[in-house]
Amino acid sequence: MNTRKMKGIRPFSALIDACWREPYSFPRLIKDMIAGITVGIIAIPLAMALAIGSGVAPQYGLYTAAIAGIVIAISGGSRYSVSGPTAAFVVILYPVSQQFGLSGLLIATLMSGVILLIMGLARLGRLIEYIPLSVTLGFTSGIAITIATMQVQNFFGLKPEYGSEHDLNKVIALAQAFPSLQFSDTLIGFTTLLVLIFWPKLGLKLPGHLPALLAGTGIMGIMHLLGHDVATIGSSFSYVLNDGTQGQGIPPILPQFLLPWDLPDTHSLDISWDTVSALLPAAFSMAMLGAIESLLCAVILDGMTGKKHHSNSELIGQGVGNIVTPFFGGITATAAIARSAANVRAGATSPIAAVVHSLLVLLTLLALAPVLSYLPLAAMSAILLIVAWNMSEARKVVDLIRHAPKDDIIVMLLCLSLTVLFDMIVAITIGIVLASLLFMRKIANMTRISLSSATNDEKSLLVVRINGPLFFAAAERIFAELKEKSADYQTIIMQWDAVPVLDAGGLHAFQGFIREMGKEKHIVVCDIPFQPLKTLARAKVEPIQGQLSFYATLSRALEESNELKDNR
Repeated sequence: MNTRKMKGIRPFSALIDACWREPYSFPRLIKDMIAGITVGIIAIPLAMALAIGSGVAPQYGLYTAAIAGIVIAISGGSRYSVSGPTAAFVVILYPVSQQFGLSGLLIATLMSGVILLIMGLARLGRLIEYIPLSVTLGFTSGIAITIATMQVQNFFGLKPEYGSEHDLNKVIALAQAFPSLQFSDTLIGFTTLLVLIFWPKLGLKLPGHLPALLAGTGIMGIMHLLGHDVATIGSSFSYVLNDGTQGQGIPPILPQFLLPWDLPDTHSLDISWDTVSALLPAAFSMAMLGAIESLLCAVILDGMTGKKHHSNSELIGQGVGNIVTPFFGGITATAAIARSAANVRAGATSPIAAVVHSLLVLLTLLALAPVLSYLPLAAMSAILLIVAWNMSEARKVVDLIRHAPKDDIIVMLLCLSLTVLFDMIVAITIGIVLASLLFMRKIANMTRISLSSATNDEKSLLVVRINGPLFFAAAERIFAELKEKSADYQTIIMQWDAVPVLDAGGLHAFQGFIREMGKEKHIVVCDIPFQPLKTLARAKVEPIQGQLSFYATLSRALEESNELKDNR
């Protein structure tokens, strides 16, 4: 019963398991509130920075953390996951926002939510198990490089002239723009970055994001006193409310219900088949990345806590969250590994902690929106640089290069390069295909033929044992090798006890081998495991008098072969 539940669909499973099946007490509520406040302090600057990195105003990142954080926590399958905007999405969302505007981005998010919901209902929650580590490390490191590159402009206060949206052309434009470097922005960026780097060494429980932002803002105040202008959220972003009110920075209101394709502060987007078709590749990319990251996060949290998540329910929760959030101005969301891990370390016991984190974001929008508008963009870029570095998992990459097989190194470097030069879906697709081909080659090379001591020296009886799967990548080679070895023998006995799999390709090669041997040789197969036996039965492969025989054991096959020899 429990096994079926784990493999099935259980909406709201995390909330039910943590707050209903297990007694939810007041001490647990206090723990969840402390954890939620801790994660909220981390999430507020990150949500704004990630929204800016995605090409939209910072309040949309806060809306995402607030709405998606609540909806996914309640409806998902991982009790400790904290959802919101994540760095991995930046490289997908930025091109969409630049080409289709905020409306297009919200529509693509809505479409990705539908895809995630379908994946959950189709029980594809074990998707993460089929993506090799080399592919995961490759595309996450590539995304980290791309994110870091995108932060150079605001970090140094550059004013590049992009002639093309291609990444290589952007890098060239940034290099050419370095003479326009702004000392004040650069000083703010480095100050924030240094605080983020050295803060953990102090051993304090307070996360370093808030102190780093305060330090960067303090430097900005000094720069203003010295007469230097600094780019801030307030100077770079504006908003228009539904009643026509305009302002700079972040609007001090809660997320409001709106139609993603008809926003008051952006151009409306006509909903047509052409629009949906144009946005579908990006929506699919968002859904695939959301599934990978949320399930990977859930697996990591399981290892940290000893609890088990429900993968299909988590995909359903992510789908529902990304369907609901765009109607309140939120962009694409998924489980954030760093914030979720911080949630666990802060003592969270249930999804209530993630809900508290979202409520803190909402409270910040109401009470501190004018203050948030004074945050310098260089400080936000410094935060994203640290996020990119953590996301790159440089130590794992170096360890893989030093110790992993050559095939895994090739796959990882290829995925990294394709992510930087093209996009994540191209990298994942080619990476998985290449990793699968290399794996099949490795397995095929493991299939061998070994001669048995029962082979007759009189060249009348050859006994061989086949070790490994007889599938399309190995079978032709094995039977060609066997044909060569059996040229001088009248009877060939094949022991299949070490053949776990016989597929259509292996069956075809086996039948071809029988035809090529003809009536002049007697082929005997013995010790056949269940799967190959089932394949032979389905193909209606039957014994042929004097040409093909099947026996349960090797001893029985040898006994019958010797009797036939004596009769001759």
